[in-house]
Amino acid sequence: MDYDIVIIGAGHNGLITAAYLAQAGYRVAVFERREIVGGAVSTQERVPGYQIDLGGSAHILIRQTPIVEELELDAFGLRYIDLDPMFIAPFPDGQTLYIYRDLQKTIDHLEAQIPGAGKNYHNFVSDWQGFARTMRNLFLSSPSPWQIGKQFIVGETSPLPWHEELRHILRPYEQVLQSYFDAPKVQTLIAWMAAQSGPPPTEPLTGPFALWHPLYHDGGVARPEGGSGMLTQALRAHIEAHGGTVETDAAVDEILVEQGSASGVRVHDQIYTSRAVCSATHARETFDKLLPEQYRPDQADGLRIGNGFGAMLRLALDAPVEYTHAEDGEEARTGLQLLCRDLSQLRQAYGEYLGNEPSKDPPLVAMTFSAADDTLAPSGSEVLWLWGQYYPYELADNQSWNKIADDVADRMIDQFETYAPGIRDHIVGQLFQHPAWLEDRLGLFRGNVMHLEMSIDQMFAGRPTLGLASYRGPVDGLYLTGASTHPGGGIMGAAGRNAARTILSDLS
Repeated sequence: MDYDIVIIGAGHNGLITAAYLAQAGYRVAVFERREIVGGAVSTQERVPGYQIDLGGSAHILIRQTPIVEELELDAFGLRYIDLDPMFIAPFPDGQTLYIYRDLQKTIDHLEAQIPGAGKNYHNFVSDWQGFARTMRNLFLSSPSPWQIGKQFIVGETSPLPWHEELRHILRPYEQVLQSYFDAPKVQTLIAWMAAQSGPPPTEPLTGPFALWHPLYHDGGVARPEGGSGMLTQALRAHIEAHGGTVETDAAVDEILVEQGSASGVRVHDQIYTSRAVCSATHARETFDKLLPEQYRPDQADGLRIGNGFGAMLRLALDAPVEYTHAEDGEEARTGLQLLCRDLSQLRQAYGEYLGNEPSKDPPLVAMTFSAADDTLAPSGSEVLWLWGQYYPYELADNQSWNKIADDVADRMIDQFETYAPGIRDHIVGQLFQHPAWLEDRLGLFRGNVMHLEMSIDQMFAGRPTLGLASYRGPVDGLYLTGASTHPGGGIMGAAGRNAARTILSDLS
């Protein structure tokens, strides 16, 4: 065998799997089709002097895992900068709400801004912190019925009666928040963060997307110094330091299967043999393009990718952002800036998406991480990312993203200028990552950054599909990881860690 295991794709989950295996002494090779590692967690100098992230930018979920410590990534150049406040929500009437890492500071702030809101926030976090921690532990294990049952038996729970707890879990997260908060602004702030996973606030069985919120106070929000891609650069350095191989510009054309077992890969007509193969690419690519047709699982027909999700506008500015109503400009630019007026704006955007139309009044998440990291832009300048929802991949009336992209990007800038006027005059470069761009450049089918829709039928034991949720593929010796597997999308790395533990168990 050339290697013990071959990893297909150098996204952060694939690299995490490879790092654990290399650290355990196995001969590992990672093959990546693009010119850089990282997939949707990568950074490039797309505008001279400005470091531009090409995918995920805020590192929140990985802070709920032991990955950075277990792999000792600080020794390989990874340095995290904590962002506090974590979330900033300015509203058109001039009021701005903050969510800090410190729970009591957040409670005091909300109470001072909206009487009763701090007390309600305390009750919300107290009721659901235990449940959220159990959910986190579920994400850090294989989603077998035994593991799920074990976590709910031995894990922390809500102090609410079981029937009340279940009622909230089964409800739309909009209703959950309305039951805790009288203040529409607090409802909107938390709902807009919950919406980052995809489902709208009115969809049943989505309560946990909001009930996860208390964990932000556990792990915080952070950024790798130098850009989001510094995480994957550190992972590559770790793998190579432990004897592994990482090849870029090396697209895998086929997974080799001999006598019903994965035996290696073909890369540019070169054969590499291995004891096992782990595919960290999109499940659709693995099942439809890489596996020989006779081994394609029947369940692959049922994968729901959805119709796009969001779009990201990356802006290089020659001056910092200035919010109209923010008292402390530096503080208002530090964390994630949640620009959503109310729940009706969020509902309307989703309604337009269902009609295959880009939102005319998009809620935004703004990120100005150069406020905390001066390596991202020249002195006195700024990087500004604008994430908007919802944006369909397939457009009504045979429209093309190539034709409407400029207009949609301009609309996002117009929307942002209602909060921070004059930004357009300071733009020195931009990159608009609409759903078609995400598919063409990052391999995110139909522009869905979560790979597959994050609905209850495609979570836990249903991700990517029933029967293939244990990180083991449809043939012996083939393993799966990445956003297509449990627990789904986002910069968490749990799928990579879980897959590595499964592979290590099988190989040993």
